[in-house]
Amino acid sequence: MKNDKKTKQEELETTKSSGNVFEDLGLPNADECLLKAELAHQINKIIQAKGLKQKDAAILLKIDQPKVSALSNGRLSGFSIERLFKFIALLNQDIEIKIKPHKQQKKERALSHFSVSYANA
Repeated sequence: MKNDKKTKQEELETTKSSGNVFEDLGLPNADECLLKAELAHQINKIIQAKGLKQKDAAILLKIDQPKVSALSNGRLSGFSIERLFKFIALLNQDIEIKIKPHKQQKKERALSHFSVSYANA
């Protein structure tokens, strides 16, 4: 007797990611959201590597502790890219911006791609 039931894996439908989860979710300003998330991730890694508690990070970044908590939990709507750059500078880190020609993958996508990496990672 043949088993007509599909396995769970056979039932799942997958879609290839664009590389930006915010774009995949259809959110506005997806590139900005991704850049902010990557910057916040690096800031949190630096805070952790320095062994700073949230209250100490708040003093260093000249913000209050709840904002450090928001930053560490990815609640980034209250942070501009410029402000995140300022935090990186306050953490005694250099910022290097590299501009190069865009390799357009999709004709309808005219926005630039951003990437953030930490040199000591």
